[in-house]
Amino acid sequence: MGERDRPRLPDRDRNALNFSGGPGALPASVLAAAEQAMIEVPDVGLSILGISHRSDWFAEVVAETENNIRRLLGLPDTHAVLFLQGGATLQFSMIPMTLLRGSGRTADYLRTGYWSAKSIPPARLEGRVRLLWDGEPGRFRALPEVAALPYCEDAAYFHYVSNETVEGLQFHRIAGLDTVPRVCDMSSDFLSRPFDPSRFDLIYAHAQKNLGPAGVTVVILRPELLDQMPDQLPPQLPPVLDYRAHLKARSIYNTPPVFAIYVVMLVTRWLLHQIGGLQAMARINQRKAARLYQVIDKSQGFYRGWAPGAHRSEMNVVFNLATPELEAAFLRQSSEAGFSGLQGHRSLGGIRASIYNAVTESAVETLADFMQDFAGPRGG
Repeated sequence: MGERDRPRLPDRDRNALNFSGGPGALPASVLAAAEQAMIEVPDVGLSILGISHRSDWFAEVVAETENNIRRLLGLPDTHAVLFLQGGATLQFSMIPMTLLRGSGRTADYLRTGYWSAKSIPPARLEGRVRLLWDGEPGRFRALPEVAALPYCEDAAYFHYVSNETVEGLQFHRIAGLDTVPRVCDMSSDFLSRPFDPSRFDLIYAHAQKNLGPAGVTVVILRPELLDQMPDQLPPQLPPVLDYRAHLKARSIYNTPPVFAIYVVMLVTRWLLHQIGGLQAMARINQRKAARLYQVIDKSQGFYRGWAPGAHRSEMNVVFNLATPELEAAFLRQSSEAGFSGLQGHRSLGGIRASIYNAVTESAVETLADFMQDFAGPRGG
């Protein structure tokens, strides 16, 4: 199909073809409910933007959102759920402030891509950091074999990123030792598939991939982890940077992002009642990823996947074309056809299709058809 012949979707359909790496797409039913809440929350009579965070209504929103997450994960009572601000970037600092500062021990990190690399300098401000594996010499094209890593039993904690959005790399097995506090940044694949949360001591995930709009970060932690903290750290942590203060205040220590938490509640309802839980969500995500990788693999080299098969992400499909000019043409024509968010991350370039939970199988099929069309005879 020629460039002029390729149809452009009406503007109202562009949300359906949003493949942005973040903020990502939201389910259509959640967008509709959020639109209504902007004017008037059902049974409240006020806009969500003007409801007090100290109201009984908002306390119920926080409680339901936590309960929904517990149900989706099968989260045990040994773990608490917090809704914080500052994104994953703040967690890069809060975690070593809490677990490394003054411990006299070393924290173990994996450097597997753009975002895990970002997490390491803030940790080094608080104490010693040891890299168990560094993928930069290989341009972050693969992940390590988790069973072969040189773990240390005496580490203050072990930290890794479960899904690297920039390079499209995802761990499909849990890394780390069960005897060392396991900390994981799950910002881009949290609630996309089932996993055993009891094996993690601290999980964090900012919302703008699978959970909701930017502004809130879900933190799941085992409160016993904080027992190792002295009451007075040198220097003492400000309360806003102390997990204990947020636990005591049930995530309302300071004014929380009310709207963002409300949308997370809507998304968790959608996962529970419309999708049917994380097993069903995982099957959908696997089919979406398989469809796009199928097009890449059958294109006779026209599309060149960044990650090897065993480490490919089910959330971010990253690939290149033969020349920058061809990539520019792909992005231009895809935009004219109604697609959004396919530009690769600024640090890597290329093409990236982020297929988070809310991106439908129909949207992925539409993108696969476009890719086959663009590749011509080599598109399969």
